This record gives sequence, structure tokens and C-alpha cells, in this order.
Amino acid sequence: MAVAMREAANALIAKWRRRGRELGFGAGVAQGYATLGQIGFAERSGDTAIGTVCNLAARLCAEAKDGQILVAQRVAIEVEKITTLEEIGALTLKGLTQPVVAFNVVKGTSPAEARSNLTVVARNPQV
Repeated sequence: MAVAMREAANALIAKWRRRGRELGFGAGVAQGYATLGQIGFAERSGDTAIGTVCNLAARLCAEAKDGQILVAQRVAIEVEKITTLEEIGALTLKGLTQPVVAFNVVKGTSPAEARSNLTVVARNPQV
């Protein structure tokens, strides 16, 4: 999905650059557990996710340069068969006690090819 977003953003960025505006696209992707729910009060509330995985994804996004999709090591292991990755190295990220090894998604497969390579795991929603 992030590769498709980068491709779509590139088309929009090219149009805006012709108008004299400099834009960029960078993304951070992490995998893990988060707590999901509503936050706020009756008159004003919203859905949110909290947890270390959210912080990790946000910090990777902040580190990403224009055109980069930075993924955490756990994500890299899952996608290395369908995309080309380049190891960025260990990053010291705010809010995390240990350095995080990050990878840049250099090249991705088309969305149709990626879907054909995915394995769907059914989980019991009552667990």
C-alpha cells in the first residue's frame, strides 16, 4: 500500500512542482501491537491507536527523506520476498530506548502482484 501511495504521490508532486511548489513524500511502516479505542468525551471523541508500534511508525516517517518508505526490521522480514530493500542501518529514534534497524523500500511490486503474494491468516475476533 505504501508503494502505491508513493506512486500516486509522485504524480501529484510533479504537477505541484510545475506550479512552483516543492512537496515530498515519505512514509514509515512498523508492525506490532497497539491499543485501539475512542479517546475524548461524549461531545468530542475520536478513534485512535496508542502504543510503541505507533511511535515507531511515526518516528520512521519523520526520518524518511523524499521518496523513501522506511520499514522496521519486523516488516522487512515479511516483505523482502516481494520488494527490494536497502538497509539504512540503526537509527536512534526519540522515545525508543534501543536503536532501530530500518530498511528503505527501493522498489515494490505492483499492487496486483503484491496481492497475489499475500497469505491471509484468519483470526478469531472473539479472542
